[in-house]
Amino acid sequence: MNFLSHYYFDRDTTNCYFILGTVLPDLLKNADKTIVLHPEHLVHADPRVNSIIQGWNKHLLVDKYFHSADFFLTHSHNLKNLLTPVITESPVKPFFLGHIAIELILDNLLITTNEISVSEFYDHLDICDDDVIREFLDFAGMKNPDVFFRFHAEFKRSRYLNTYINIEQVTYALKRICMRVWRNPFTPQQEAEMTVLLLDYRLGLISHFMSIYNEIGVKLSSSEE
Repeated sequence: MNFLSHYYFDRDTTNCYFILGTVLPDLLKNADKTIVLHPEHLVHADPRVNSIIQGWNKHLLVDKYFHSADFFLTHSHNLKNLLTPVITESPVKPFFLGHIAIELILDNLLITTNEISVSEFYDHLDICDDDVIREFLDFAGMKNPDVFFRFHAEFKRSRYLNTYINIEQVTYALKRICMRVWRNPFTPQQEAEMTVLLLDYRLGLISHFMSIYNEIGVKLSSSEE
């Protein structure tokens, strides 16, 4: 799941460090795709650092439930098949595109149906102390935390996730993600055709997309018992 979908499950949480932890694996991946950390079983003396670790573990659990759900398997496969003829001669792998597309469409739907507040999400990130984040990264074994902080500062400043309200920006986000692997993933014509396809697919999901959040929510509740 993408940033806002992870946030959905803890949108009523007041602990900013836990919220940060729920999206930190993806923030680090965006900052530098070569970063690999495994803090899952670490315990720190500072409860704020431990909150980040707990949020990190929540992220892993949500992703586990999401990626094994029939909803994800069905819709990522459908999007792969629909997008394949659109991206002919593109270096992008269709299965990769289908995977990312459904995650971004879900974030768009959460915003446009007012299930979450993007500004409240960013408010949580803003009040986290960088020294606490740095302590977590050092404790988890990251060698150059400054790489993350440069990205994180711009991520907070730009409020980029607000743009997901527009389906054109979902296409742009797809392109940006693909550009981490492929230099020139799509032509302008392909981008335009993808936008039309994604808009149509999104319309077909509006009435029942919350089913995946309800399903994961039940599994999360069961795991906490």
